[in-house]
Amino acid sequence: MEKVVLFVDVQNVYYTTKQAFGRNFDYNEFWQQATSNRQVVKAIAYAIDRGDAKQKEFQNILRAIGFEVKLKPFIQRSDGTAKGDWDVGITIDALEYSKDADIVILVSGDGDFDLLVNKLKVDKDKRVEVYGVESLTALSLVNAASEFVPIDGALLLY
Repeated sequence: MEKVVLFVDVQNVYYTTKQAFGRNFDYNEFWQQATSNRQVVKAIAYAIDRGDAKQKEFQNILRAIGFEVKLKPFIQRSDGTAKGDWDVGITIDALEYSKDADIVILVSGDGDFDLLVNKLKVDKDKRVEVYGVESLTALSLVNAASEFVPIDGALLLY
C-alpha cells in the first residue's frame, strides 16, 4: 500500500473555491479521494486563527476527518493589510514528513510552491499530487506537479 502525506493550505483553498464557484471545498470528499487504498502517514491542515466559534467548529471537523490542524494568529497590520500565510511552515513540514511517504499531496494554488514540488520530485523522488482550482492555480505549480487534480464538481459542497 502506498504511503501518503497531505498538506492543505486552508486559506488558499477557501478563497479560491469561493472566488471561482461561490462554494466551499468538501474536505470529506477530498479525504476519501486522496487516501483511497493508501496509508496516511501524516495529514496537516494549515489555517489562520481568528478565534471565533464558527472557525473553531470547522477546525474540529478537520480533526475529526483525520487532519492535524496547525494554526497561526491572524495579524492585522496598522496599514489595514493582513498577514497570515503558511508557505514556509508547509514547506518545512513537506520536506520533513515526505521521507516517510511515497506520495505528497498539496492542496493549494499558490505558485510559490512550485520550487517545493520540484524539489520533492527531483531530489526526494516523490510523486506530488497538487489539488487546486484550475483557473486560479499558478501554471508553474500545475506544470511542476506529477499530477494536477482540479478542484471542481465532486470536491465542492452544495
